[in-house]
Amino acid sequence: MLPKVTIAMPAFNEENYIERCIRTVQEQDYPRERIEVLIADGRSTDQTRAIIARLTAEDPRIKLIDNPDKLQAPGLNRIVREATGEIIVRMDVHCEYAPDYVRRAVEVMEKTGADNVGGAQRAKAKTKFQRALCAALESPLGVGGAKYRSPEAEGFVDTVFLGAFRRKVFETVGMWDPGAITNEDAELNQRILSAGGRVYLSRELVVHYFPRDSLKTLATQYFRYGRGRARTLLKLGRFPTLRPLLPFMMVSGAAAMLVLPPLWPVAPVAIGAYLLATGAEAIRVGARVGIDQIPTVWAIFPVLHASHGAGFAAGLWRYLRQPDWPRNDAEVELLPKRATLRAV
Repeated sequence: MLPKVTIAMPAFNEENYIERCIRTVQEQDYPRERIEVLIADGRSTDQTRAIIARLTAEDPRIKLIDNPDKLQAPGLNRIVREATGEIIVRMDVHCEYAPDYVRRAVEVMEKTGADNVGGAQRAKAKTKFQRALCAALESPLGVGGAKYRSPEAEGFVDTVFLGAFRRKVFETVGMWDPGAITNEDAELNQRILSAGGRVYLSRELVVHYFPRDSLKTLATQYFRYGRGRARTLLKLGRFPTLRPLLPFMMVSGAAAMLVLPPLWPVAPVAIGAYLLATGAEAIRVGARVGIDQIPTVWAIFPVLHASHGAGFAAGLWRYLRQPDWPRNDAEVELLPKRATLRAV
């Protein structure tokens, strides 16, 4: 018999997206009786709960879970505590999933023996700005060579987009960090790897998400990403790769060149080299979506880098000023232990 799957879906004020997302779950080609859908709603103030109530009346597999903390991580933890599935498939509302997404996740997990499997983070555009952003995110300069951003990548990696987890993960390494505002997925995957577990990226799992639609919202998003990365570093003491540190190193170097007189002669050269490299890359990837998009792609690169780097610095400043923080604010709950991950 195929394993039972729990769809874990956090939500807050998602009246424009929640029904379509749930419909994509109902359209999955995995056996209906082997899927349950648990939605942790952060006490939405729009019509989200009313929509969920209507869909629950139509489909008893759907269940609403109250999430007074509103954040995704504690909402996901509430779902896991009530889940009856052997596999927990984490889904975001702002995504579109291929009809075979769940089935492929189960198959890849069985084939590879991985503890978490996921697909690439494929960006999909609705607006002109999103098309430019999608082009920038296809570039190594935009995503730092992250494998989970490549639709063609396959193999064991340090993290994946969303993910489908064996239940024993939460019994062994704990659930999502309830204090995390961002980066909760990468932090959990890092604990999986530290416990000897394995994370697998498969191009067979197809999911698209809609990125931010302005430079302002993009900057806010990446600032929060950087702050979350700093929190993870201080909590766990290391990263699986140096990739998350690169924007911070770039911002720190730029700040040093501006405030230290001995470095002033280097600043014009460094800035010129950066503009030349990002400009050339903007031409290369931006031309795919239109010549008129090249200036926007060029502007996106420094927003990604500076926002993430500044957020990382802000995170270090915030959490290093709280010497008791990792002990008091970063504990993770374990499900009752029934299994262990393989030895390191």
